[in-house]
Amino acid sequence: MKSYAHPLIIIGLAFTLSACGTAQKAKYSALEKVGIHKRDILIDRIESTTKTQEETKEQFQTAYQELAGLIEIDDRGLEKKYKKMAAAVEKSEDKAELLDQRIKSVDEVANALFREWEEEITLYQSANLRRTSEQNLATTKQRYAAIYQKMQASQQRVTPVLQVLQDNTLYLKHNLNARAVTSISNEVLVIENKVRDLISQMEASIDDSKRFIDAMQNK
Repeated sequence: MKSYAHPLIIIGLAFTLSACGTAQKAKYSALEKVGIHKRDILIDRIESTTKTQEETKEQFQTAYQELAGLIEIDDRGLEKKYKKMAAAVEKSEDKAELLDQRIKSVDEVANALFREWEEEITLYQSANLRRTSEQNLATTKQRYAAIYQKMQASQQRVTPVLQVLQDNTLYLKHNLNARAVTSISNEVLVIENKVRDLISQMEASIDDSKRFIDAMQNK
């Protein structure tokens, strides 16, 4: 049996999205009046995202090291070490959420910039300038698509690592003894490879983002 969304819910959602879009336009318009354009905002948000990627990479590495370090601790030091690991995992959760927000904010302003660019191309009187602008837009879109894909790929590496960290944190919360710690030794090896993949993907994304920023600033 099919279920359908209530018409009022659909109308409410449409109104919310429309209001959000209007608010974004108003925000960009206000910033442009003081000389801050969408290109500047895009560059700033990409820089913020790369910084968050660096922090996320380091935080997840720290959480992994705390988990791996538990194996070397005897019963007397487990409680203290566990609390330190749990705190590191919680910080990893926060970084993962912030990274998701950063990437979404990058894509939001990028789409707004490209829409504006496409609209303003039609205003050119010069065919040569219009053609040059169209080529620059196409190139920028292509470069952006590549870095956005890398950002998403790096973000996708975060979830599997976080899930393993969360599972093991929860397991040890209720089974904090030497035998339980020994039983997660194989999990540590699994997460080690996942963390390595995450770091590699993050670094590739960061490098590409920096090259994109250089290209945008040198136009």
